[in-house]
Amino acid sequence: MADDKKKKDDEVKKEESEGKKDADETTAASSKKKDDEPKKPDVPPVIAAGLRLERILTVSSPSGGSAPKAAAAGSPHSSDSATHNAAALTANVEAVLHSNPGKIVRRWLGTSSGTSSRATLADLSKGAEALLSHDGPCATGRELVMLLAPPTEGGGEAMDVDAKAGGEEKKDDDEKPKFLSTAAREYEAWLISLAVRLLWRDGRHGDAHSLAGKGVSILSAHMDDAARVTARAGAAGSLGKAGGASGLYPLLSRMHRYQSLAAEGLAGEQGESARAAMRADTAAAHRMACLRRDVDTQATLLNLMLRDLLNANQVEQAQKLLSNSTFPDSASNNQLCRYLYNSGRIQALRLEYTSAFSNLSQCLRKAPTNTGLGFRIAVQRLLVVVQLLMGEIPERNVFFTEGMVAELSPYLKITQAVRRGDLPFFKTTVAQCASRLREDGTYTLISRLAHSVVKAGLRRLNVSYSRISLDDVAHRLGLSCATSAEFVVAKAVRDGVIDATIDHAGGYVRSHDLVDVYATTEPAEAFHRRIAYCLTTHNDAVRGMRYPPDAYKRQLEASRGLKGKKDDDKTDEEKAQEFEEEMDEDY
Repeated sequence: MADDKKKKDDEVKKEESEGKKDADETTAASSKKKDDEPKKPDVPPVIAAGLRLERILTVSSPSGGSAPKAAAAGSPHSSDSATHNAAALTANVEAVLHSNPGKIVRRWLGTSSGTSSRATLADLSKGAEALLSHDGPCATGRELVMLLAPPTEGGGEAMDVDAKAGGEEKKDDDEKPKFLSTAAREYEAWLISLAVRLLWRDGRHGDAHSLAGKGVSILSAHMDDAARVTARAGAAGSLGKAGGASGLYPLLSRMHRYQSLAAEGLAGEQGESARAAMRADTAAAHRMACLRRDVDTQATLLNLMLRDLLNANQVEQAQKLLSNSTFPDSASNNQLCRYLYNSGRIQALRLEYTSAFSNLSQCLRKAPTNTGLGFRIAVQRLLVVVQLLMGEIPERNVFFTEGMVAELSPYLKITQAVRRGDLPFFKTTVAQCASRLREDGTYTLISRLAHSVVKAGLRRLNVSYSRISLDDVAHRLGLSCATSAEFVVAKAVRDGVIDATIDHAGGYVRSHDLVDVYATTEPAEAFHRRIAYCLTTHNDAVRGMRYPPDAYKRQLEASRGLKGKKDDDKTDEEKAQEFEEEMDEDY
């Protein structure tokens, strides 16, 4: 029995070893076969991004991919290109009419940010040549981008092209270059915006401003064409809401922003003339964006106009624009942060410190923490100055935030001078950092802090001494004489900064007994500020949660079996009006 069992075990082990050997041979053969197969060439990131956008817009269209087939007739290989281009544009508009291409393009821009940061002018030129038709509706933008490509060195690329010429002749018609159809306009605008940004970063502000102006003209022409096609297609009621050009809205706003940055970089008379010409164009573009219900461009242009007026020191004009305009509720978080910063800066310059503190605090909370360090530093600097002007001392840990220590060091010294009430140290610090403060745009506000420094010093003296001479007050505060100290103390007593009495004959100041702070209105005011902040946060949260209008009514009617009856009683005009309202609510 034992011998038989041992014999069976040996047979099982032998079969297992043979099976493992066959599996290894099969795996080796399959891996060798894979190695022998030719590898597909890697697609450049810029081209891959364009193909991804084409695929996303095609899938999102209600026709399920039929629009690109119709638009493919507009390729440069057709005989009558003008007719087919019009057909392609009509097909594109119909494909995206009932979708939300603006939202799709925003998400695509977010996912393509890595590609945008690493792209070069040569990469953009290759992408335009590969995916945009040379005689299609995007031919103008294609030529602009391709002209920016740097000249190649040597003849290596030409030799590669000659070597591959024989192989390319053997390709079928199916392997010919396929240009974008549904996403052609969006891809063209994206390439132009990237080219403008690259030129601006290289310091070529004149070329960047010129290219951005041409890009805005191209996008405006595309929108006009899409509007005409949409109106001819019988969807005039949807024009400006979910029309065929809504995918260009985020790219148009980006183009306007780059154009403004390039104009700010221009120096001398050229820069002044460019900025003056842009003011009228920006106002007209903002009016058109409001009519089109283009939230992205509307918010961006409003921020650009406020920024331009602040840079030109036209605070009253900026306040008029701020009070007579409405910031869209559905704008992006980045534009909302810029709007809050501009509003806080205007209000601080107009002595509205409470409103400025509220807007700047909200801006700092909403600002992204993983990027935009320079913007957060600018907001924090202004917020510190506003707090000092309000009579508050910022927390010490604010000045030691990661990445802000060096930038906030002058403001830390100024805060220490205000807290101690040391007027000589304050004047010395401001004189040393005057150039830095002017660059930051806070010198005008900090010059108002001299009175706060004197008030803080008087408050400390009032708490420390029950009786002090005016000569000692002048010496402690760094004033010129006792007469100046007497005037300063008298004003502080009248403003309620200190509770004291001046003895003019004896030349001293007598402090009164300390009053219980809870017997004043200060605790109630602080409690009111906290309640207002909580209510504002609650309202923002409720506004951020969107629900379908009258959803409970529709559900109630459906449960009672009244929905079909109600729909049957409606006329065709009422149904069309209801459909337009639903499209407006969705987009």
